Amino acid sequence: MEPGLIWILAGLAALGAEMLLPGAYLLWVGIAAIGAGLTILLVDPGFTLAVALFLVLLAAGIVASLRMKRATPLGRRTNTPEAGLAGRDATVMSAEGGRLRVRLGDSDWSARLPRGVTMPEPGARVRVEAVDGTVLVVRPAE
Repeated sequence: MEPGLIWILAGLAALGAEMLLPGAYLLWVGIAAIGAGLTILLVDPGFTLAVALFLVLLAAGIVASLRMKRATPLGRRTNTPEAGLAGRDATVMSAEGGRLRVRLGDSDWSARLPRGVTMPEPGARVRVEAVDGTVLVVRPAE
């Protein structure tokens, strides 16, 4: 079998494993292996240069992913409870016995107030300041 095809198959296997076990750890390995395999099929640089090319492509992918991660504003990460919730307005549904429920969009949430803030009346507008687990930290909207 052609060495370039072996590299490409190994890269596809790494990408398949990434789909089964997500975490973006095998993504760059798979892409680098496919890139090295395509280069081997086109140029045939030899084993040593093919491994060096693989390592360069792998390092470039890792650097690119770290730059993308750093470019993401703090507090706006994907698939976290606070993503998109902080700064939104909600409506107080109930405020009985120190327990606060608010409606945000089409969902009801447990909520709490920061220290020193008085309990709002039902129907009042509040602004989400943060998310603490599954509890929204809210303050009366100004």
